[in-house]
Parts: sequence; structure tokens; C-alpha cells
Amino acid sequence: MILSRYERMVARRYLLPGKGEGFIFLVASISLVAVALGVAALIIVMSVMNGFRAELFDKIVGLNGHAVVQGYGGRLQDWRQILTEVKQTDGVTDATALIEQPLLTTFNGRVEAILARGMSVNDILKNDTLKGRTVAGDLRRLNPNEDKVAIGSRLAQNLGIQVGQSVTIINPAGRTTPFGTVPREISYEVAAIFEVGVYDYDKAFVIMPIERAQVLMLMGDEIGMIEIKTENPDKVNEILAPLLPKLENKGQIVDWKSMNASLFEALAVERVAMFVVLSIIVLVAVFNILSSLIMLVRAKTRDIAILRTMGASRKSLLKIFMTVGLLIGSSGIILGMILGAIFLYFRQSVVNFIQFVTGQNLWDPSIRFLTELPSRTDPFEVLAICGLALLFSFLATLYPALKAASTDPVQVLRYE
Repeated sequence: MILSRYERMVARRYLLPGKGEGFIFLVASISLVAVALGVAALIIVMSVMNGFRAELFDKIVGLNGHAVVQGYGGRLQDWRQILTEVKQTDGVTDATALIEQPLLTTFNGRVEAILARGMSVNDILKNDTLKGRTVAGDLRRLNPNEDKVAIGSRLAQNLGIQVGQSVTIINPAGRTTPFGTVPREISYEVAAIFEVGVYDYDKAFVIMPIERAQVLMLMGDEIGMIEIKTENPDKVNEILAPLLPKLENKGQIVDWKSMNASLFEALAVERVAMFVVLSIIVLVAVFNILSSLIMLVRAKTRDIAILRTMGASRKSLLKIFMTVGLLIGSSGIILGMILGAIFLYFRQSVVNFIQFVTGQNLWDPSIRFLTELPSRTDPFEVLAICGLALLFSFLATLYPALKAASTDPVQVLRYE
């Protein structure tokens, strides 16, 4: 929308408060702030929701893979051949032999339920989710010939254990004796304490070399499953389809969508619901632009009539008032983007400050899954939010602009 010189001058004049127009300017300012807050709220919430999904996906898939080949009865025989076939499948980037079993652990009279996980030492060290997440000790101290383990930070906190101390892991399914089943208890030295950032993992995971896990769980040379990572998580079923005939009567493939379906579906539904609700807030804010423009048109009726008598066309008046409304809306959008960026940058500090002031724990990891408020801003989503707000602002300017353009100078100036 290109404006002539006089149209720009008139639009600029109408944006500034004239004599007796302070209330109109106040309403316009409130409109600008309301649009800014609505846009900022949309950007903040959608970025946090994206961060939730991305962080959970990265952490969960980082430890569980895009899919697993599970053996029937919890045991996978001929696993070396299957592992080789999996690695040779097109689209598979990595495959890891794995043992995973819920057990119990005890230390100084404290007992906690754990999820014992056995992996090869090489796979433990190259795991992206564990890499750089050690808060004490060193994962490189894990050795297939020594009884050493790495445990989650929350589990270490609950047990009150530190690196170098020994924890006892209990396998209830022990050896059968004439007097009944005797639980298997083995003492392990804590070689490292890690924190991946997902509460459920940090409070339960105990990672050990797969050879030690086989001894603990009396599995001999067998394993429980093979963890698989692919080039495209969304096409995992298509990529692994050639493996199905080879796994007949040996095991089954379970992908990440099936393992975490309820969690990711809930996040998707909540994300859509929040977008709709906050879009309504932006729409309500835009109604303020509509009301301020209507008041401006009523206050400037005489000026509009004079402009019409001086030769201003209806199209010019339409462009002037649409420009005024769009400038208010676009200024609010820009301010909203700035506010959203500032909040997202200091998001954890804001949460900590509110917790300090109120004395309430607003971010309980046991409820929120993650230890910190996540954020991941999608540029295309921000553009969509700004476009939506701009569209609402444009629609809000139509009625006042058409009303101004249809002003009849004869009727207005008849008694002047």
C-alpha cells in the first residue's frame, strides 16, 4: 500500500494526539500494548511447548532409540546375527545391544526401585544423551571386568550416595535352591553420577557394562533387546520393514511412537489448544484497535469532510485510516516479538524469581519431567503468529476506514 506525500502527512498527524484527543491516544496505546502482550504470549507459549517436545524427544530417544527389537520373554537369542542384520539395513544409523530390567537397590538401609540398564562400554561412552552429563566421577571408569556402575543424580540424592561408595543391587529372580528362590545381591562401586535432565531417568537409571548385567540377571550370553536409531524417526516403520521377516519367531519391533504415544499425543493436543486460546487473546486485543479507530473517525469527521471538499478521494481516506490501524498493529507485533525474546532468554531466571517471591515450587521436576523450563523457537511459527496478528489488525481497520471513506462532506458541513 503506497501512500502519497499528503497521505503520509495526514496519517502521521492522526497517529499523534491532538487537542482534546488524549483519550483516543490512550485507547490506541492500550491497543498497541495489548497486541504486544498477545503476540509475546503466543511466541512464549509455543516456544516452550516446542521446547518440551524437542527436549523430551531428544532425551527419551537418546536413551531408548527410535525403535527396539524386543526378544520374546525378555530374552533375545542369536542377537549377534540380528544386530549385524539391523546395522546393515538401509536407513539405520546405529544399533546397540541392550539389557534393561526393573530391580531394587539399597544403601545404608535405604531402598529404591531402579531400572538397571546394561550396555557395552563403548556404547555408553558414545551415547549423545549421556555425553557431557556427568556431574561426578567418570563414565570411563566403567569396565566389563569390574563391578562398577553409573547412577542418576536424583537416585544418588535419594540414596545419599557418592562416587566411590558401593551400592547393592537386588535381583528378586535369583537362583532356585531347595529352600526356595534366593534373591541375587551384588555390590557395585559407583563410578559416576549423571544427570540427563529428565526426572524419571535421573531418579531410576543405573547403567552398567552389559557383561555385568548378564551376570546380575542370570542371562548367560543372551540380551533383552536391540536399540535402533534411524535417519528419519518419522519413517522408522518404513525403514525397519525389511527386518520383520528375519525376526519371525525371534522378537518384535516397537517404535518410539508406540512406546511414548500417550505423552507425545498429549503434548500435541495441548499445543493446539494453547495456540487457539492465545489467538483469541490477540483477537480481543485487536478489537481495541477497532474501537480506537472508530473514535478517531468520529472525532475527525469535520476534518475528513474538509479533505473531501479539497479533492481527497475516497481511496486516499481509506488508505490513510488503514495505515493508522496497521501501524498500531505492526508496532504492537514488533514490541511483542521483543518482549517474547527477552522473556525466553531469561525464562529460567523469571521462574526462579517467582518461586523466590511466592515461596512456591512452580517447577517440580517430578511433575514436569524436565529439570529446567525448555524453549525452542521455530522461526516459521513466529512468522505465522506475526502474520495472524497482522491479518487481525488489517480486518479491524476495514470498517473504520470504509466509514471514513464514505463520509458525505455536504451532510457534515451543511451547518458550518
